[in-house]
Amino acid sequence: MSLKQELQQLHNRLDSAQRKLDAAKARGDQSMITKFTDDVDTLSKKVNSLRGKQEYNVNQERKSLLDMPFSREITKAEQADLGKLKKSVKGLVIVHPMTKMGKQLRLDAMTGFAPKKF
Repeated sequence: MSLKQELQQLHNRLDSAQRKLDAAKARGDQSMITKFTDDVDTLSKKVNSLRGKQEYNVNQERKSLLDMPFSREITKAEQADLGKLKKSVKGLVIVHPMTKMGKQLRLDAMTGFAPKKF
C-alpha cells in the first residue's frame, strides 16, 4: 500500500472515530467517550507520522532534482510531444508547477531536469 493510500485510509478511520466520539458525547456515554478519545489520539499520531514521512520523501526527491547539473523550462513545442523529448534525453525528469514537487521547487512553468544539457 502506498503512503498516499495509507494516509487516506487513516483519515477515513479518524473521521469515523471523531463522528462516533461526538455521538457518544451527545449520549453522555463515558466509557465510549474515553475509548474513542484514545482512538482519535492514536490515529492522529499515525497521520502526523505518515505526513512527516511523506514530506521527507518529497524533500529527498527535491534534493536529487536540484543536484542534477542541468535544468530548463520546457517550451510549448516540446510539451506537445513529451514522449519524443523523453526518448531523446536520457534521465530527463519533467516537473509540472502544479504538482507537490513543483510547488515545493516554486516553479512557474514546466521544467525539465537532466544530467546532460538538452
